[in-house]
Amino acid sequence: MPRREGATVSTTNSFPPVTLVLGGARSGKSAYAEGLVAGSGLAPVYLATATSGDDEMSERVRAHRERRGDAWTTIEEPLDLAQALSHHSASDKAILVDCLTLWLSNLMTLSRDIDAETERLVSVLPSLPSPVVFVTNEVGLGIVPANDLARAFRDHAGKLHQSVARAADRVVLMVAGLPMSLTQAN
Repeated sequence: MPRREGATVSTTNSFPPVTLVLGGARSGKSAYAEGLVAGSGLAPVYLATATSGDDEMSERVRAHRERRGDAWTTIEEPLDLAQALSHHSASDKAILVDCLTLWLSNLMTLSRDIDAETERLVSVLPSLPSPVVFVTNEVGLGIVPANDLARAFRDHAGKLHQSVARAADRVVLMVAGLPMSLTQAN
């Protein structure tokens, strides 16, 4: 159910309080989400869940930062999204969380309770004064993974996406750089 009660989000273009942008690898979801936040008329905040564990990931992080430019405030939080959103949310900001599947991977690596962390995240959304755009990878459209860990990740991701989608006012699926609206803001 989309959040409305108690939400104090006010933007110049009726930006929905919660947007979920999902799609496959290189579908254009991050650039699309960045455009939504940048066009909101609010101070853009990038809440990054990635960790730079190797040179390739460090290069991806650098490219994302360069594409966004200096107008964005970047916060790195690989684990406690609920706390980070609560702490950094304000009525003059729009927050982009990129990405939920990296967050899930971080939680699984540390054997965190995924259901409890998902519930914490979803439960904080109705009280945030900032609109939030979540980016995530749709991993359930491919073949069934060959190993237990990959199947567990796919299953957790599917449940996480369903939970956030139920809390979202708008859900967009990116395919080949094209946004497909799955829901409309109320």
